[in-house]
Amino acid sequence: MKSIAALLPLLLGVAATAHASDRPEPVDHRPVPVHHRTLEVQGVDVFYREAGSPQAPTVLLLHGFAASSYMFRDLIPQLAQRYHVLAPDLPGFGQTTVRPDTGFRYTFDRLTDVVDAFTAAKGLERYAIYVFDYGAPVGWRLAVRHPERISAIVSQNGNAYEEGLSEGWADMRKAWDAPTAENLAALRRFNTPDMIRWQYTEGAPDPSLIAPEPWQLAAAAIERIGVEPQVELLADYGSNVRQYAQLHAYFREHRPPTLAIWGRNDPFFLPAGAEAFKRDNPEAQVRFLDTGHLALETHGDEIAQAMLAFLDRYL
Repeated sequence: MKSIAALLPLLLGVAATAHASDRPEPVDHRPVPVHHRTLEVQGVDVFYREAGSPQAPTVLLLHGFAASSYMFRDLIPQLAQRYHVLAPDLPGFGQTTVRPDTGFRYTFDRLTDVVDAFTAAKGLERYAIYVFDYGAPVGWRLAVRHPERISAIVSQNGNAYEEGLSEGWADMRKAWDAPTAENLAALRRFNTPDMIRWQYTEGAPDPSLIAPEPWQLAAAAIERIGVEPQVELLADYGSNVRQYAQLHAYFREHRPPTLAIWGRNDPFFLPAGAEAFKRDNPEAQVRFLDTGHLALETHGDEIAQAMLAFLDRYL
């Protein structure tokens, strides 16, 4: 019979092997590569960012005014550890280019047509949406058109209720009611570099935490593309308000998992607009952050962690 001393190395080896088999797989903390691509749909060269495994559930990130998919530069790698992430630049923004022979009209219906065609070209049959500012009315139209495709909704200052509109919309309301040359000209001031910078910093507890490059890039894109598309979209925003009743019916019927995570100091979209989600979808989650309109610039990690917990629960 072998001695205990002789058997000890064998016993220790078996124990070590058993212990190793019980260990969880190590977490891969290596950066997920983000691809920057362009896809032509309906005469528009749509620039988009893509990351994560296409076999994973998809999250579609829709940016808003005074921004582009660049606003998701830090969020995308975090989500892409577990999800397939797509972030297109809307027509009139960022790196997306509208071909001059298309006769493109800048309306929210038309923006939705392009994004809808983009999702079809990418083969998306079901996806979650993150909507911000102008991205919200695009996302809402997608949801009403294709309710079976929407797996979950994250709204970061993406308004869906009229009580969410502040007095800051007064000039736009005038243009909605009377699109005269004078009323439309008044909308141009929202596109100046100083006004764009204000939208980034207003309501932020410490504006020095906001780097200047994001609003500078947004202003440069408007200068490159032209201010007229932005005026047309501001003038058309009233069409979104007129479609709210249809959207609310969608919320009541389909009850999509919803997280409204909101910068409470937003000068354009009030906290009441976030709370209102629970009226038509009582299980909607509402969370406020002590910041302004572009909450990702100051609370990006907090938003990412809240999103991951939310998406992991429902997807």
